[in-house]
Amino acid sequence: MKKQTIIGIAAAGVVAGTIAAHSVTKTDNIPVVYFTRDISAAGLVRAYNALNWKPNGRVGIKMSTGESAKTNYLRPELIKDLVGIVDGTIVECNTAYGGNRSDSESHWAAIRERGFLDVAPVDIMDEEGSMTLTVNGGNVLSENYVGTHFANYPSYIVLSHFKGHQMAGFGGALKNISIGFASSMGKKWIHSGGTSKESMWGGEQTAFLESMADASKAVTDYVGHDNMVYINVLNRISIDCDCNGDPAEPDIHDIGILVSRDPVAIDQAGIDMVSVADGNEALMNRIAEQNGLHILEAAEKIGVGSRKYKLVDLDKE
Repeated sequence: MKKQTIIGIAAAGVVAGTIAAHSVTKTDNIPVVYFTRDISAAGLVRAYNALNWKPNGRVGIKMSTGESAKTNYLRPELIKDLVGIVDGTIVECNTAYGGNRSDSESHWAAIRERGFLDVAPVDIMDEEGSMTLTVNGGNVLSENYVGTHFANYPSYIVLSHFKGHQMAGFGGALKNISIGFASSMGKKWIHSGGTSKESMWGGEQTAFLESMADASKAVTDYVGHDNMVYINVLNRISIDCDCNGDPAEPDIHDIGILVSRDPVAIDQAGIDMVSVADGNEALMNRIAEQNGLHILEAAEKIGVGSRKYKLVDLDKE
């Protein structure tokens, strides 16, 4: 049987009883988002393989190493097979808010403690400082700052745990390629809306969200859209980010895995799914309070990706 393609009717509607999708009026040039309910190492590989993507050279696996053992970061046993088949390197940057990953020494200790070095090599990309990326046609920023090791990887798999976020409302692929790729200094720059390289606090909310969109464009323009793919894992969906060392327990049941070549489409698909999930009230309220959907609007406006998409259910092949 061929893959079942689900074309969204309305963002708030329910498709096939369980899945909502952002509306589309035509299918030409609409990005595809693949979905499986199988949250396992095998399910992750199967979803990735659906993209039929061939990396160019060395592959960085951009993911969060988690602020503490209690956070809901993606565990090494889930990702190890995927990392292995692409011979990938897990890549991260130091944080800008204190905690146990704000400097390389403590971050390496956390990486070892979480077991990531047991499944792959790891690279803290800003361990030797920052490099500057140009933002072309941004909303707020003209420059973005990532770790100097960022240039060492011609291809990236952006592997994100989809969840809430205290400041952005939610976190998925766009947060991972903006704040995630940013050096510690770059994180301050984005959070402040391009007003400070010394402090991440005190920035205006809309400028922060638009700066994340701008940073995403700088990253995807530099690497090239054909050299990046995106995976969102919708499990342990807390209202709190993996940067919170003591997050709230999830109210939403595990949903599945999304993969796409479009970072805006995959995040929109994640929003559409959680918007119809049982127990989503706290998360949806947090997103609304932080105007979190504005990052999707801002990113689409400057050409990072499309909020319209086709959803392919891999479990109905």
